[in-house]
Amino acid sequence: MSLKKIVAFFISALTLQTVMADTTVGIHSPNNLLHLSVVQNNEGVVTYQLSFKNKAVLLPSSLGFKLSKPAVDLNRFTITGIDSSATDQTWKPVWGEESNIRNNYKELKIALLHKASGITINMVFRVFNEGLGFRYEFLKQDNLNYFIIDQEYTTFAMAGDHKTFWIPGDFDTNEYAYNTSTLSNVNAKVQLNAQEIATRTAFSDDAVQTPLMMKTNDGLYINIHEAALSNYPAMDLQINKKQLQLQAMLVPDALGNKAYLQAPAHTPWRTVNVSDRAGDILLSRMILNLNEPSVVANPSWIKPQKFVGVWWEMHVGIASWDYSGSQVASQEKTKVRHGANTANVKRYIDFAAANGIDGVLVEGWNTGWEDWFGNWKEDVFDFVTPYPDFDVQALSDYAKSKGVKIIMHHETSGSATNYERWMDTAYRFMKKYNYDAVKTGYVGNIIPRGEHHDGQWMVRHYERVAKKTSDYKIMVDMHEPVRPTGLHRTYPNWLACEAARGNEFNAWSIGNMPEHETILPFTRLMGGPMDYTPGIFKIKRSFYDSTKTEQVHTTLTKQLALYVTLYSPLQMAADLPENYNAHMDAFQFIKDVAVDWDKTEILDAEPGDFIIAARKAKGSEKWFIGAITDENARSLNASLSFLDKDKKYMATIYRDADNADWKNNPEAYVIEKVLVDAKTVLKLKLAPGGGTAISITPVLIGKRKD
Repeated sequence: MSLKKIVAFFISALTLQTVMADTTVGIHSPNNLLHLSVVQNNEGVVTYQLSFKNKAVLLPSSLGFKLSKPAVDLNRFTITGIDSSATDQTWKPVWGEESNIRNNYKELKIALLHKASGITINMVFRVFNEGLGFRYEFLKQDNLNYFIIDQEYTTFAMAGDHKTFWIPGDFDTNEYAYNTSTLSNVNAKVQLNAQEIATRTAFSDDAVQTPLMMKTNDGLYINIHEAALSNYPAMDLQINKKQLQLQAMLVPDALGNKAYLQAPAHTPWRTVNVSDRAGDILLSRMILNLNEPSVVANPSWIKPQKFVGVWWEMHVGIASWDYSGSQVASQEKTKVRHGANTANVKRYIDFAAANGIDGVLVEGWNTGWEDWFGNWKEDVFDFVTPYPDFDVQALSDYAKSKGVKIIMHHETSGSATNYERWMDTAYRFMKKYNYDAVKTGYVGNIIPRGEHHDGQWMVRHYERVAKKTSDYKIMVDMHEPVRPTGLHRTYPNWLACEAARGNEFNAWSIGNMPEHETILPFTRLMGGPMDYTPGIFKIKRSFYDSTKTEQVHTTLTKQLALYVTLYSPLQMAADLPENYNAHMDAFQFIKDVAVDWDKTEILDAEPGDFIIAARKAKGSEKWFIGAITDENARSLNASLSFLDKDKKYMATIYRDADNADWKNNPEAYVIEKVLVDAKTVLKLKLAPGGGTAISITPVLIGKRKD
C-alpha cells in the first residue's frame, strides 16, 4: 500500500505528514488528551514521542534492536505499511479492584522493513486515556525465523530532571527500600553491595528497576513499566544523566545473551502511564488491558481469601523453620521450637475457624531446612516429605473438620530445575491432602547456574508454574519472583507475588521506613497484587526479646489501613493469634475487610507522602477506606460522595490515638462510630507513620412510630 493511499484511508484516525523528507504519523487517545507521534527521518531512523495536554512527556525516543544472530543492527527501517483501529469494550476479571474493566484505546500499527537483512517487524502502539503501550512483533520471515537479542534500543527520553522513586537495577531481587531523588542524582551503588556492583560494571551505577515512578516540576505523574512479560527478560532502565534518557536494559542469561525468539514472536508491552492527578495512576487498568484474557475456562475454584500462618513467629525469632530448631530469620543459632508442629498448626486452625479466616499457611513443614540456603545446592527439597512432628493426614482431616484450608509452602532455594522435576508429584500430594493453594519461594542463586531471577529462563519458569498449578486447580502466591506485569489476568490462579520489600523486613533488619507503603502502590503494585503480609499488632520486637530494637515502622491502625491501600486478593493476617486475641476490637476490621472488590476510588494521594483509598466490597453495599501517611503527621479530608445518595451508613473508624506515634507509642488507637452519608466529609488525623481504617455499612432508618 502506498503512503498516498494510507493518508487517504486513515485521515480520520491519524495524521501523516512528510516534512523535509521526514515521515510523521500521529494518533490521539480516545479523550484527545494524549498524543503520540512516530517519526521516520530521511536516514530511516524511527523515533516516537508523547505529550499530555500539550505538555511533553517523552521527547523523541529511539526504537530497535541489536541482534547477535543474525549479527545486525535493527535501527534503520523502511515503512511498508500503516494501519489503525479503535477498541472500546468492557470485560469482567475473575477477581480484582473492579468488577468491570473498560478497555478503550486507539491502535497504530507500523510495518517496518530492515532492507539490509530483509527482516520485517511491526511496531504496535496503543494509546489509552491514561497512557501508552507499545511492543515489537517479529513476523515470520521467508528465510530466517530465529533471533538472539543482544540489546534493545528502546529509550524513554524524559523532558526534565524529574523527581523519581527508584530502586537499583538488580537482576535477582526487588527487596530494596525506595530512594527519592532527581533522575540526574540516581546512584544505585548506595544500595548495592560489592558483589552486586561487580556484576554490573558494564552498566555503571545508574540502572534502576521498573515500575519507575516520576513527578515533573509542572505537575505530571509518569510511570514506566511493562505488561505481559512472557518469554522475554525483564526490563531495567539505564539512565543517561546528561541527556535524561532511560535506555531499556534487558536481564542477561548465563551466556550474556538477552533473549531467544522464534518468529512469529513479540516482546512485552512497554508502558507509560501519565496523568496530572496522582490517584489516576493508581486507578489505571492499562497494564491489565494489555494482557491476554484468562486461559482458565471455569475459574469458579479460584477464591480470593484471607489467611493466618506459622510464619511471623519465625521472623521474630521465637520459632524455627527447621526441625532442629536453629534456623530463624535473624540467623541466630539459639535453639527454639520447630514452628510447624502438629499442635501449633492446630492452634492456628482453631483461630482461623473461630474468626472466619479462610486459610492457614504453614512454613517449615518439610525436610531440608537445616542446610537449604546458598551455594547453589540443587536438590534440597522434595516437597512431599514432612518432618516427624508434622502429621500431614491428621492436620488435613482437622482443617477440613473446621472448614479451613491449609496453604502449602514450597521453598525452592532458587533451584528451579529441581522444582520443575518435582512439580507434578508435589501438586498431586497437595490435592491428596486437600491443599488448593501454594506459596512458592526462590531465595538464593538460581539454578540453572548463571541464570537470574528476572531473566528469560526464569520468566518462562514462573509462567510454567502458573500454568501447571492451574491445571491442578491450585492457586499460587510466588515469592522472590520477577515483578508482576499483569499476567494474573491470563492466569487468575496466580493470586499474588511478593517481588518487593515486604513487612518481614521489619522483624529482623532496619526495616521499611514509614514512607515505604505510600510508594509501593505507585511502583511495585502497578503490575499486580503484592503479598505484603500486613496486620502486625505487636509492633516492637522487644516484646519477644528485650535485647532487640527492631520494630515495624507503623502504628497499629496503619496496619489495618494497609488492607485497603495495598491491594491483594490474598491477604495475610500476619501476626500471632495471641496478639490478635489481645486486641479483638481492632482485629474486627481484618475480619470484616473484603479481598475482592466491585469498585475502587482513590480519594487523594501523593507518592511518598500519603494515600486515601476507598473500595466497595464485591457483591455488597459495604465500603472500606484506608488512609496512610509517611513519617509526618497529617490531617486529611475524605469526601464520601461515592456513597449512594439515598442511603445512610454507619462508619466504624479505627484511628490513631491523639498521642500515637510509630516510634514511641505505636499501639495506641481509638475506635469510633458515626452516622454518615454521601454529603459527609470525614476529617482524618493521622499520627506520624500512622493510618486510619474505616468500614462503612448501610443502615436502615425506620419511620418513627407515634
